[in-house]
Amino acid sequence: MIGVYDYTVILTYLSMISGVIGIIVSVTGIGHPEIGIFFLMVSGILDAFDGRVARTKKNRSDFEKKFGVQIDSLSDLICFGVLPAAIGLAQLRISGRFTEIVSKKDYEGSYAILILLLVIAIFYVLAALIRLAYFNATCDERDAEAKKTGITYFVGLPVTASALIFPLEMIIQLFIKRDLTIIYFILMLLVAIAFVLNIKVRKPGKKGLTIIMIIGLIELSISIAAFITTVR
Repeated sequence: MIGVYDYTVILTYLSMISGVIGIIVSVTGIGHPEIGIFFLMVSGILDAFDGRVARTKKNRSDFEKKFGVQIDSLSDLICFGVLPAAIGLAQLRISGRFTEIVSKKDYEGSYAILILLLVIAIFYVLAALIRLAYFNATCDERDAEAKKTGITYFVGLPVTASALIFPLEMIIQLFIKRDLTIIYFILMLLVAIAFVLNIKVRKPGKKGLTIIMIIGLIELSISIAAFITTVR
């Protein structure tokens, strides 16, 4: 069989599976954005460790390294590109705004609002795709610069940041018990723009990664509580 199937890519595969499950749960039935957020967080945690696990294998071939880079980006597009958009659409559906907009047949602007929100969701996925493709295309340039300066930068906001940003919005919504669907879409638009901005974002060090992981685990704990509440 083609591909790589050893432990170096297992977390990436699991992250992708988590993302697909989140998408399915979000867009089927009445939609469950809270459960979708849970799987987004799971994908984020798995993605945070897949690179470290891969680098523990000595004497990885060039093919294995290139395959790992490509499969990671493809997985990221599903987990942090498509899944957040699916969560937003699920949130729109269960909030009642979708039904409210469609039922207002005498108000043509209602359909314009709905189309605008759908365009934002599509733009978000497109921006994530462009960001990931740019990351892969400039990989050699970044490596060369890192060897000279000793500092690694990202250009544009990494798509994996969505695993922290969107769960935070959902947590706030749960605490204040108000419908923040429109806020979610505005946030999705801003994040999409940040994906493709030509700005350098310094790669976090060990302390930064530790802080990010702590925040992620806190958000995950709350997401699990929301997950349990939803399935009851």
